[in-house]
Amino acid sequence: MSGFVGRQTELHLLRKRLDRVITSREGTAIAIRGRRQVGKSRLVQEFCNRADVPYFYFAATKGASSVESTTAFLAELADSSLAAGQVGPPTGVTGGWPDAFRVLGATLPDTPTVVVLDELPWLAEQDEVFDGALQTAWDRLWSRRPVLLVLLGSDLHMMERLTAYDRPFYGRADNLVLGPLNPAETGQALGLDAADAIDAHLVTGGLPGIIRSWPHAMPAADFLRRECDDPAAPLFSVPESSLLAEFPSPDQAHRVVESIGGDNRTHANIAATAGSNQGQIPSGTLSPLLRRLTEEKRVLAVDHPLSTKPGKPALYRVADSNLRFYLPIGRAIQEQARRGRSHIGARVLQRQWTSWRGRAVEPLIRDALELAGQAGELPWSDTAAVGGWWNRQHNPEIDLVGADRSPVAGRIDFAGSIKWIGSTFDRHDLETLRHSANHVPGYEAGRSGLAVVALSGADIDTDDVDLVWGPQEIMDCWKTG
Repeated sequence: MSGFVGRQTELHLLRKRLDRVITSREGTAIAIRGRRQVGKSRLVQEFCNRADVPYFYFAATKGASSVESTTAFLAELADSSLAAGQVGPPTGVTGGWPDAFRVLGATLPDTPTVVVLDELPWLAEQDEVFDGALQTAWDRLWSRRPVLLVLLGSDLHMMERLTAYDRPFYGRADNLVLGPLNPAETGQALGLDAADAIDAHLVTGGLPGIIRSWPHAMPAADFLRRECDDPAAPLFSVPESSLLAEFPSPDQAHRVVESIGGDNRTHANIAATAGSNQGQIPSGTLSPLLRRLTEEKRVLAVDHPLSTKPGKPALYRVADSNLRFYLPIGRAIQEQARRGRSHIGARVLQRQWTSWRGRAVEPLIRDALELAGQAGELPWSDTAAVGGWWNRQHNPEIDLVGADRSPVAGRIDFAGSIKWIGSTFDRHDLETLRHSANHVPGYEAGRSGLAVVALSGADIDTDDVDLVWGPQEIMDCWKTG
């Protein structure tokens, strides 16, 4: 796959803001944040290409000093379509960001333009006055001109802080969170049927940098086998670089992510497996670390059992499904490929793929059902939340629970089962679901329904359940128009 795909909603939002600039003749700012490799820079470059107005795009360099960054800023400005030869290349050391921003302000024409500052956190971390200089330049110089200012960053917490109430740029920029491509966009980009598109979305995480390496219409199984002999394949190198960028040293946070990637999902198991020679991680240390990795870094996601009563334990997972594939499987394949033993990597894939996929698809299916419920497309009205349920013994464990709200529901609409393997959902599976559903607090047989989501279909009387979904129904939840 090559070229630009998807992102029509985001392109429309950017165009809407540029139209606002054109109409009002005043500046508008937007801050876009998203994880590395999610396609922020590609999206904004595509927008600039289509905008048909002069633009200036400056991408920061990690670790560059303030002097190096401002020098590069002015050099890029001189070469941009915005300057059109007005600004000569810098000579010597500049006066820092305030002076650089004044040069940009003097360069802005009276006609609409776009200014992009990419990887803003890298600039801010090198110069403590950067945020203030940006705010001053916007208030006094740029906002009075017809300019669309686009601020990009991969450090989610720092980008959130940029526009927080106690920061200089508060109230000056709209905020947009850019996620990965959704499953329908992944399938459209690759020309795959629903089942293969779901597999592709799971292993790529919807990241454009990996999707572009996937040959059009190649089934997922063929693609994965092909990559087993290429240690530099984006399927492996993208999550590897993301892991190194987030955790450059093997610290405690890194060990926690590795532990969860190895399917240690409870607080107790994480504490034991991510500990050091001195023993497990104390709760007083692990709990705030998990909160930071979940709420600030967004590397992890946390699932709570959904029922009409508060439940434990919470289960953690790696949020990005591509990184979730890389940690237990992809990295082992990559290492074998580096040693010229691709056949061993292929065996690793064959041995672990089915069980990994069965677990990895659960959040995607829950998201799909939740979207359908919120759109009123399920047999139950007003289903607003879909999760799972388990007790401390994980016996039973219910794949799907639909309710009116989460994490503590007022009403349970349905319980359900996911069977994502080559065999059909049969009568034995149905009896297991019926028996297990009765353990969910708030589930009432006869009032609450039953749902089945199966890769290979269901060999049951459809009158026995309220909903039977396959891959196509899942994919349809993300299709628009």
